[in-house]
Amino acid sequence: MADLEKILREVSYPGRGIVIGRSADGKKAVIAYFIMGRSTNSRNRVFVTEGNGIRTEAFDPSKMEDPSLIIYAPVRVLGNKTIVTNGDQTDTIYEGLDRQMTFEQSLRSREFEPDAPNYTPRISGVLHVEAGTYNFALSILKSDDGDPSSCLRQTFAYEKPAAGQGRFISTYQGDGNPLPSFSGEPVKLAFGDDFTADIDVFAERIWKALNEDNKVSLFVRYIDIETGEADSRIINKNV
Repeated sequence: MADLEKILREVSYPGRGIVIGRSADGKKAVIAYFIMGRSTNSRNRVFVTEGNGIRTEAFDPSKMEDPSLIIYAPVRVLGNKTIVTNGDQTDTIYEGLDRQMTFEQSLRSREFEPDAPNYTPRISGVLHVEAGTYNFALSILKSDDGDPSSCLRQTFAYEKPAAGQGRFISTYQGDGNPLPSFSGEPVKLAFGDDFTADIDVFAERIWKALNEDNKVSLFVRYIDIETGEADSRIINKNV
């Protein structure tokens, strides 16, 4: 199993990333979502709370250029399901689940972002926490090695995730031109006892591991698997 901090320290630009897993004590469902940016437009953002979820917002509205791919709701909650994504497909999944569609079915109408030549993958996750039961799934929609005529749709489902383990998926595997899309299964992570024992420690350690120049915002949420109660943290570089 991989060390999340090591991965983040060694990759200068993973882009946007989702971590989902279970705390070492087995009591909490764990979510982390971060955004990074290389352009002024991408870096001019903050996370703000919106209802039970969050939304991206321009830190300085006067410097906002094209908002189409950078302003969205990364996290929304529908009953006992929490959705986390790197784009406006959050709303697509929310509406699909609300119509009794599956996670995978909800994403059939979407594909990677139209930002040639990168064709940034759309990464998404959904957690289902209810009365002591917990499962989650992750999805990535990406071009076939940069070919925009072909969309690869991969979904990974995790039933009864083990305590002290998580999965990590990001938009990119590192820096480059064009940026190389994430490939393979979501990375299996080891959550040591000290890593997830406290939400503030968990958030701070992830934040410190992200590249100082490129990191923009981080969201972390712990959900009590028995009660469904959620505790969240937001860290923004722009304050």
